Amino acid sequence: MVVFVPRCIVGSLSVFASVDQDGREYFVEGLELNTRRTPSDCDVERPDSFVCIRTSSEDCLPDHLLVSLSSELKKSVILETLSKSNKGASSAFPENSAKGAHNFSACSNGKMNHKDLQPAREDFRDLNFLTEEKVYEILSLCSESEDYSPLIRVIGRVFSSAESLVQSFRKAKQHTKEELKSLQAKDEDKDEDEKETASGSSTAMEVEPEASASSGDGSSHGENNVQKFDPVEVSVDIEAVRRVYDRLLSNEKIEAAFLNALVYLSPNVECDLTYHNVYATDPNYLNVFIIVMENSNLHSPEYLEIALPQFCKAMSKLPLPALAKLAWLWSQYGTDQIRRLIETFQQLITYTVISNEFSSENLVNEDDGVVAATKCLKIVYYANVLGGDLDTGHNEEEDDEPIPESSELTLQELLGEERRNKKGPRVDPLETELGIRASDCRKPLIPFEEFINEPLNDVLEMDKDYTFFKVETESKFSFMTCPFILNPVTKNLGLYYDNRIRMYSERRITALYSLVQGQQLNPYLRLKVRRDHVIDDALVRLEMIAMENPADLKKQLYVEFEGEQGVDEGGVSKEFFQLVVEEIFNPDIGMFTYDESTKLFWFNPSSFENEGQFTLIGIVLGLAIYNNCILDVHFPMVVYRKLMGKKGTFRDLADSHPVLYQSLKDLQEYEGNVEEDMMITFQISQTDLFGNPLMYDLKEGGDKIPVTNENRKDFVALYAEYMLNKTVEKQFKAFRRGFHMVTNESPLKYLFRPEEIELLICGSRNLDFLALEESTEYDGGYNKDCRIIKDFWETVHSFGQEQKRLFLQFTTGTDRAPVGGLGKLKMIIAKNGPDSDRLPTSHTCFNVLLLPEYSTIEKLRERLLKAITYAKGFGML
Repeated sequence: MVVFVPRCIVGSLSVFASVDQDGREYFVEGLELNTRRTPSDCDVERPDSFVCIRTSSEDCLPDHLLVSLSSELKKSVILETLSKSNKGASSAFPENSAKGAHNFSACSNGKMNHKDLQPAREDFRDLNFLTEEKVYEILSLCSESEDYSPLIRVIGRVFSSAESLVQSFRKAKQHTKEELKSLQAKDEDKDEDEKETASGSSTAMEVEPEASASSGDGSSHGENNVQKFDPVEVSVDIEAVRRVYDRLLSNEKIEAAFLNALVYLSPNVECDLTYHNVYATDPNYLNVFIIVMENSNLHSPEYLEIALPQFCKAMSKLPLPALAKLAWLWSQYGTDQIRRLIETFQQLITYTVISNEFSSENLVNEDDGVVAATKCLKIVYYANVLGGDLDTGHNEEEDDEPIPESSELTLQELLGEERRNKKGPRVDPLETELGIRASDCRKPLIPFEEFINEPLNDVLEMDKDYTFFKVETESKFSFMTCPFILNPVTKNLGLYYDNRIRMYSERRITALYSLVQGQQLNPYLRLKVRRDHVIDDALVRLEMIAMENPADLKKQLYVEFEGEQGVDEGGVSKEFFQLVVEEIFNPDIGMFTYDESTKLFWFNPSSFENEGQFTLIGIVLGLAIYNNCILDVHFPMVVYRKLMGKKGTFRDLADSHPVLYQSLKDLQEYEGNVEEDMMITFQISQTDLFGNPLMYDLKEGGDKIPVTNENRKDFVALYAEYMLNKTVEKQFKAFRRGFHMVTNESPLKYLFRPEEIELLICGSRNLDFLALEESTEYDGGYNKDCRIIKDFWETVHSFGQEQKRLFLQFTTGTDRAPVGGLGKLKMIIAKNGPDSDRLPTSHTCFNVLLLPEYSTIEKLRERLLKAITYAKGFGML
């Protein structure tokens, strides 16, 4: 069989070239596949304006190909079918073609007769958009005849055309009570209503004012009177779309029509958004994406190969206002719908990653499908944030005094350089457009962890990705711009690269200073401290640096204990941090209060220490992150939220002041008369460091304002504000200032959420020694099968929790697991001579344990326990 097709639709045929289906082959002859022509280029008088499609079978073209052919710009496809028995009667005239175009299903084994050429049923050729009622009407007709070809063709024509989709499934206008009464009077004349519905005319639907921005006949959106509306107000009836999909997707043939239409739709939509700026002309263009994304089968294998990647590329071309509007709309969806959207894009990313071999030569960053799906997943991520428990208020005020710039800035400008991120840390444009931050969300609709794609993290070359992140070119995509998809380990690696490059930059600038100004070369942040005066020595040195040149804090830390031999390759710094934390958080000093029930510290509002001490704590926390060290600090989560710019609220009292939280919660839920039964006012009392009561008015004249059922929420909010913000305002500002001295130019706030900041500073509390055993390497003649190594791990696994912490402290310099757990800790066990009475030793800088080959497991246990128990200081052998 031979079919002649106009050149103008040859682009839609390219995806079906050389398809083998049910033993039949289809291919295009006589024209280059990627050529695109307009309908005006099709001259029925010229044979060269057609493409010949030849099939090895005498059967007709399959429905999935007809769907594509019949969808080009809503024009009738001009086809001429010739059976083998009648090859000489070929004709390319429209009067013959028009009949053949809609009668392929009538063909059988290449035999046709005059009766077959007559239209036997309604073909809905003039239907240019769909409504829910029209779909059900066509479906009913098809069910009666058991032939779904008309519906398949309509779906193919409408769902492959952006103009048609924009017009489809519009919301009905909300009528007033008077209009509803008049409509009820007209309900008796149902025949007339059905006639109007069947006509498919745009006048049959009364749409919202914004829907009028698109013309009913699918013409170009030239002079539209676009009206502004609420962020979530759209003209498409989403519930109707869902009902239609539910009815149609159960039929396999109809499902294939959706798939093929999407294949053809996506490139045209991408072109419209890239070159024609259609959304600016008609905001209703967003309906295309709303309707397509309601298809619950998008994550199925059939879509993952071709259709979904192309559609994601088109969606990623939406302008920022459209992305924001889509995020607002999806935020109104329920949990199940949000999860379906997440799974759709995650499935595409995972499928692409595991189907390809990515490496340093073939970067996953260069895969258009993965990149586009990640950008689309970002829309769902912000929808998840917007739909969750959001707190956009309660933001901390920025420090009145800006952090002083380094004096090195002048030299950098002389060298033609700009200080990185001079305008502050990076902010996601979509986040700015929406006016929210991830830290504003206390509880999202779906846990943030479900956005992490582990297969992607496994193949991501983080050094390359970080480079793309810093360069910020449009041609290279960085997954660090979508941190929600990365796990904490991967993000920590990106932060590590940023910190190390910063350290290298500071060393380079220092070297240039020494050449230009003759200053003494000091490329490191050197701290020389006495072990028994570590706080005083560190405070004096760090305060001088903070005042003279804060940029020195961004140099690599180099600690030296006076009177001790030890080259700081990281291990001495770890011990320094440990000693500082132990001393500063000592309750006897009085800088922090300790809650026995929660095992957490809080700022002491009555502390006698000056602000410099709290600034030091902030600097220490910042330096720990900057130098990749873990601290044994125990703060409630509200501290990390406040570091990220949020104020403490009533809900934060749950972990910082649990007794007070429960009392205030009981007050809010009390069902009796609060004023008469409790007799409390807006004046509260606190106890100072010496046990003396202090009175404070939450409102002016608070002692005369009783707390009632009506104002108790105000009382609770003001009480929480006082406890978490006002009483510690001076101490926390100094603390935050010190922290920002080190991290103000870091992508820390961009990459991490508050709970991840805690993990970054404190490490993981889960000590999985089996994971540590799996990741440990051996040197000096040892391997995992040696007797001494087997004895060693048997001994370590038999330790209690406290002994395991001592072992980690002895070997690595900290008793916490790094981000990602002990499996991410690269420990090395090296042979340190034959059996002897020497104790095991360690190089904490490199996580190396030097272990003599003890003769018995008992001796190994005794020597190891002694070593880890008395292990403070350097030089003990």
